[in-house]
Amino acid sequence: MTETPAAASSPAKDRTPGRLILNAIRGGLIGTAETVPGVSGGTVALMTGVYETILTSAGHLIGGIRIAVTDGVRGRGLDRARPDLARVRWGVLLPLGVGMVAALLVMAHFMEGLVEDHPETMRGLFLGLVLASLAVPFRLAAHSPAAGRPRGRWGGLDVLVAAVAAAATATVLSLSGASLEPTPAVLVPAAAIAVSALVLPGLSGSFLLLTMGLYAPTLAAVNDRDLGYLAWFALGAAIGLVTIVKLLQWLLEHHRRLTLVILTGVMAGSLRALWPWQDESRALLAPHDPVIWPVVAFVIGVLVVVAVLVLERRFVPAEPTAPAQSEDATA
Repeated sequence: MTETPAAASSPAKDRTPGRLILNAIRGGLIGTAETVPGVSGGTVALMTGVYETILTSAGHLIGGIRIAVTDGVRGRGLDRARPDLARVRWGVLLPLGVGMVAALLVMAHFMEGLVEDHPETMRGLFLGLVLASLAVPFRLAAHSPAAGRPRGRWGGLDVLVAAVAAAATATVLSLSGASLEPTPAVLVPAAAIAVSALVLPGLSGSFLLLTMGLYAPTLAAVNDRDLGYLAWFALGAAIGLVTIVKLLQWLLEHHRRLTLVILTGVMAGSLRALWPWQDESRALLAPHDPVIWPVVAFVIGVLVVVAVLVLERRFVPAEPTAPAQSEDATA
């Protein structure tokens, strides 16, 4: 389900019934991923081809709101905010949001039960899904122009950068859980880091909270309606989301190939967390019973992604090729 940045120039196509349904399904997949510990919604957004659209639209939305608020306070009206708001692809974001919310409401309890009762099998399924989906950012990076890089394939520097990103991600995901005191000084940066993972493929926000020892306290705060805790957490989340979205938007606009190469490596490194056989401290184990069902689930995951990519290529009209990025001049 791949799209290119050039698609931003055709908002009318976003509102056709086929694309509205397709984007709602994409949102459902992303929402489902957010209910699964260790699986990143950003990864699913990347594998379904809407990652850049979400990121750039969110960046323009954040920028438009910021300008609207500051100009509104000064009595200047909304004229300066309109260009940013007009560049938001509402025909993509709204059905994505509907699909995400619906999936979160329907799948949260269902997926939690499956992950708890059949952890090896579910990790095998997710491993197959993410591994096969590496083809999406890999292909996008290969066809992104950059000075001194081969067009249509990866170069040696691309492989090296992706390998470093993969190793760093795998190292983070192998860390044992810490135990931090949930004070405001801890909650704000922790929430910023965790929410940033929503837009970083390969990293799960709930997984990072678990690593910092804040997963259970945060769930308890939500269930107990601890407004003080939640207010500090929301402040950190807002800071992290605004900062990382604008940064990634700038990187994709000015260093598209390098960013996609790094994201491919991060996505590959996240496979470490999805190895079916591991103990409670996240140490990887050799395959043991059950073996057959995780392997079957892995194959199913691969086949699902391949089928989706084939069907999309056959039935969804291709978008125009994206113009050369400014990385040509800056790489």
